[in-house]
Amino acid sequence: MNRAEKAKVSALSIIALTIGAIGLLSSCGQVQSPESQSIKIDGSSTVYPITDAIAKEYQNTNPKKASITVEFSGTGGGFRKFCAGETDISNASRPISAGEMEACNKAGIRYYELPVAFDALTVVVNPNNSWAKDITVAELKKLWEPAAQGKITRWNQIRPNWPNQPITLYGAGKDSGTFDYFTEATVGTAKSSRTDYTASEDDNVLAQGVIKDPNALGYFGLSYYETNQNQLKALGIDNGKGPVLPSIQTVENAQYQPLGRPLFIYVSYTAVQNKPEVGEFVQFYMKKAPTLVQSVGYIPLPSEGYQLIYKNFYNGKVGTFFDGQARFDLTIGELLRKEAKF
Repeated sequence: MNRAEKAKVSALSIIALTIGAIGLLSSCGQVQSPESQSIKIDGSSTVYPITDAIAKEYQNTNPKKASITVEFSGTGGGFRKFCAGETDISNASRPISAGEMEACNKAGIRYYELPVAFDALTVVVNPNNSWAKDITVAELKKLWEPAAQGKITRWNQIRPNWPNQPITLYGAGKDSGTFDYFTEATVGTAKSSRTDYTASEDDNVLAQGVIKDPNALGYFGLSYYETNQNQLKALGIDNGKGPVLPSIQTVENAQYQPLGRPLFIYVSYTAVQNKPEVGEFVQFYMKKAPTLVQSVGYIPLPSEGYQLIYKNFYNGKVGTFFDGQARFDLTIGELLRKEAKF
């Protein structure tokens, strides 16, 4: 082999090594890319149908943009992951609590609080229940307060003209934001509840429990009632002005009180800064929410609400407007104009 041929072989070897190195770097980049483009979402089972529907439409529209995982472990379980930096977005069926605010603060987690829909927390019975058509807030307290445990066990103990039959209860688990909201709205203190009932963070489990039990009473989000409304009966809620059934109109007009409530997503400020796809997904969420919210059985915010939310997000307005507790007396517009806090 002459000098020219040796030089040619040497040059080809260098090129081959260079291409191999580039290929290795490229393959390493491909391994890392899915992680950098993933969006992790957890939290409320009530909000899950909304976020899941929007995530699916986003991925259908932008198949190469991001890998999105949507799971549910309850609002409380979701916030524990969120405040530990394990997720980018947390679904919540109640505002962030004071304890969760503190946990996020200690971890340096800043967040956008974005109401995305209204829910009518629905009290249901089995369709074979011929006696109960409505229930007062005072009766709900009597039935669910801790003092009722082991004592209020029959229907006629709630209202004397109801039958002397056993009552079986189905309700949200302790990690559920629905549990916190319901107990605060009816008993007066969040997490204050009897414990001798079938509890779950999965609203489907509760719905199926009531469907199978003629003596049952349960509560969960409106979407799960509407999905099973041929097999369940909703009770009107009487807060002193007569019984009101859950509906879009009664929630929008603030008549379904105190069980009409806003639903939220909490978005990590750091995730938005470091992962552009998170910000893109949130903007897509705000754009699609008014139509997709209703398609999965919930109630859209008024147009002013979505405009204020988008404005707050665009202006980087982080923090919570709720001071660590639910509010039953303010509209979304009034809340979003308050000063956010951590």
